[in-house]
Amino acid sequence: MAKWMVSAKKADFNGIAEKFGIDPVIARIIRNRDVAGEKEIEKFLHGTIDDLYEPALLKDAEKAAQILCEKTEEKKKIRVIGDYDIDGVCATYILTACLEAAGADVDAVIPHRITDGYGLSERLIEEADHDGADTILTCDNGIAALPQIAGAKTMGMTVIVTDHHEVPYEVQEDQSRRETLPDADAVVDPKQGGCTYPYKGICGAVVAYKLMQIYLEKMCSTGAVTGEEKKHLLQELLAFAGFATVGDVMELTDENRLLVKYGLRQIEQSQNPGLRALIAVNELEGKKLTGYHIGFILGPCLNATGRLDTAARALAMFRTRDPAEAFTIAGELKALNDSRKEMTRQGTLQAIDMIENSTLQADKVLVVFLPDCHESLAGIIAGRIRERYYKPVFVLTRAEEGVKGSGRSVEAYHMYDKMSECKELYTKYGGHKMAAGLSLPEENLEAFRSYLNAHSGLKEEDLTEVVHIDVPMPMSYVTAELIRQFSLLEPFGNGNPKPVFAQKAVKVCRGQILGKNRNVGKYRVSDETGHEYDMMYFGDLDAWHAFLTKQFGAGSVDRLYGGGGSEIVISVVYYPDINVFRGREQLQMIMQDYSV
Repeated sequence: MAKWMVSAKKADFNGIAEKFGIDPVIARIIRNRDVAGEKEIEKFLHGTIDDLYEPALLKDAEKAAQILCEKTEEKKKIRVIGDYDIDGVCATYILTACLEAAGADVDAVIPHRITDGYGLSERLIEEADHDGADTILTCDNGIAALPQIAGAKTMGMTVIVTDHHEVPYEVQEDQSRRETLPDADAVVDPKQGGCTYPYKGICGAVVAYKLMQIYLEKMCSTGAVTGEEKKHLLQELLAFAGFATVGDVMELTDENRLLVKYGLRQIEQSQNPGLRALIAVNELEGKKLTGYHIGFILGPCLNATGRLDTAARALAMFRTRDPAEAFTIAGELKALNDSRKEMTRQGTLQAIDMIENSTLQADKVLVVFLPDCHESLAGIIAGRIRERYYKPVFVLTRAEEGVKGSGRSVEAYHMYDKMSECKELYTKYGGHKMAAGLSLPEENLEAFRSYLNAHSGLKEEDLTEVVHIDVPMPMSYVTAELIRQFSLLEPFGNGNPKPVFAQKAVKVCRGQILGKNRNVGKYRVSDETGHEYDMMYFGDLDAWHAFLTKQFGAGSVDRLYGGGGSEIVISVVYYPDINVFRGREQLQMIMQDYSV
């Protein structure tokens, strides 16, 4: 069972509520998101695009933009090299769209996940040189490509790196870290030392967007683009910066939250044929889009083509001006994603079977080798296994050269730092605190597993999922107006979760199973006041029923659904919602967790 923790951060909630015209509960939630002080609260509630940080604060951004301006004016060939995930595709589109608008000679290449691997490869460098590229501009990669960039420089090419990943480092004898930056002409990455950018958590597409803001401003002064063209283009591309921020699971705090807030609205009204087609084939036209739609419906379609085919198709979808072509590609991407879901399900079941029928289950860091699994699904499966066991997880598959895979972490385990302690085992690796990728010889697999577990530094309490409760609050306090005020807290996602509340002594009176797969529970519950409420549960019904049987006896589940009276009284973590059915609004509670 998860551990429940009530957030207990202090503030004058009634005073904040009065000043900003919000419910004191909303004031509590804002404080729980580490937002404090009138200026920051105002920005959280009513921030605009004007509150985003200045692009020039990014180290080397001015330098990189100036180089690109000169290359544009000189008609030198610029090759953008991106990545095969959502962030990489969106970043590539942002760069190419802006460079083309200013008259640059530019093309783009997306690496192939299997034949090229992540980021810059020697093949891509050689291909760029063969094709006459003068300048390589990376996005969402490059910070760790030291030998590849050195090779490009010896060929006489200019190289500009834009990235957001961790900078490789060497640990010195005094345990300090010495960064190892690539020998590029400009490196734009907020995580590098000496970068004064105030918010380090932006994704690769946002780094690209910021660079293009400076570039377009400079190109305006030459007359290559007008101020109106610049304004229109940056507004349209805000959709792709916001899309990538959600798709790359960045924290929706500070600047990212504003980018996504306005990016979502721009996605809804986008004139990009590819984006419109993707929304249409997923039957989301006319709907108010949320982070959920990006993270779990639209985004996975982009990732699926990078996993099972080539992400170049996703880029082509965004770049085409032909609505019919865009619709065709969008349909193909959706079909690939549907196929990916079943492959992921099979791989996850195989991983669970391997863990539970071996010594792996005793490990604090799970290293699961699925030799026949499609290597592109390793990260998704690792995420599913992490959710099930709440442990850091690496899923590795047999690749063309050795073993390749991805990891997903828990809050207490900095995955990239721990991996860096045994980097001699890998042929390639990279990542950050919560996720990573690696390649290594198959003979090093057991040494990798052994080292990570011997040096994990994890305690048992680190491996217990924590449910953070915003406010212990009776359901009787919930009103439609309070729920409507939740919109002030949006968009929800990583780092800014939906608010959750807790109440003790909730009686579960009666229930029914809904859904074509019979995987949704609907219940009528009551509190100590005697008031009744609808409560929905979208979680694991088998685990829920096992809990009820253990706590209230073998017949409790039958009585709950049979209308024979229920003795079930529990504590619940929930969030309130408004269910609209045939034009009627009705309050309902969504159960997130339960306990006696």
